[in-house]
Amino acid sequence: MEVEFQNVSKYYGKTAAVRNLDLKIASGALQFLLGPSGCGKTTTLRMLAGLEPATSGKILFNGKDVTKLPAAERGIGMVFQNYALWPHMTVKGNISYGLKLRKLPKSEVDRRINEALDITQLTRFADRLPGQLSGGQQQRVALARALAIRPNVLLLDEPLSNLDAKLRLEMRDNISRIHKQTSITTVYVTHDQKEALSMGSSISIMHAGDLIQTGSPRELYRSPKTPFIAGFIGETNLIPGTISSLHESGGTVKTPLGAIKANRIQGKMAIGDHAFVSIRPEAMSIELKASADTTNRFDMNLAHLTYLGESEQLQLVKGDIHLKASIFNAPPHTLVDGDAVRVFISPESALILPPDSGLGAST
Repeated sequence: MEVEFQNVSKYYGKTAAVRNLDLKIASGALQFLLGPSGCGKTTTLRMLAGLEPATSGKILFNGKDVTKLPAAERGIGMVFQNYALWPHMTVKGNISYGLKLRKLPKSEVDRRINEALDITQLTRFADRLPGQLSGGQQQRVALARALAIRPNVLLLDEPLSNLDAKLRLEMRDNISRIHKQTSITTVYVTHDQKEALSMGSSISIMHAGDLIQTGSPRELYRSPKTPFIAGFIGETNLIPGTISSLHESGGTVKTPLGAIKANRIQGKMAIGDHAFVSIRPEAMSIELKASADTTNRFDMNLAHLTYLGESEQLQLVKGDIHLKASIFNAPPHTLVDGDAVRVFISPESALILPPDSGLGAST
């Protein structure tokens, strides 16, 4: 089922929860809505489900306008963060509840229950009550109940937020596996960047009611359009400065650290414009031997080194500039806190970004 938002807005009085949302979700996609609290992602999900009316705009399912269609007629399966299971019903009873409301024949109800139990790997727990299950198992029951009705679209609202770290990792794998098996168009709301990066086929980032970028996980990580996105999707170092020269695919930015050459740039910018250089911690390296080439090489002080076995995290400082570097498979060295170090920033890994503009406070 292809889902499309056409210029959809939602206002509460004069306060905009969602503004002019244009988004097309491909049939069979696992689409993430990602953003900080109050950005409008859950409101978007509730409008899609028919639980909140849109103030303006259209919502389409396979080209059909469903904007004013009641929630019960949209064919939506929804999984909430609090599971919302009937405590007095068994796993099988919870799954069958929505099917019985649809007055399906008993043979069809039984078939769909067994199918949902199999997909969610809950068959041996079918006769247990929710109170006899772990948090991850209860979440799978909620997922099985949503899948059993064979929804046009599956909506997941922060489904892993109540689970501990180990269970969250297990449920990520379960949801990814189930999505591949069913190919149901799925919209997943979260504020957890790692969930979105590791699971999504497409991610839409929202801020203060606005959709500010949609792309694949790799595209958003490698080519964020703004400093906000660069800092929200993973970690990055943002160094302020002024563009001093431009070339075909990038330019040089004059910063308090020195002149940084970057081979990538977002948007149309001119010499003299204020800008930020985004550098991921893993894109930085420490030079233990002197190099004749001085391009993007800067002398800094090592404020703190954290040894993590497979990697080392370095906190670096020069004046008011503080950078973080993550070094994997580091060569043998004797660096300690307080040492002077030379940092190299690859021009291919440096990205020039325009300043954030128009990002209001979240609602």
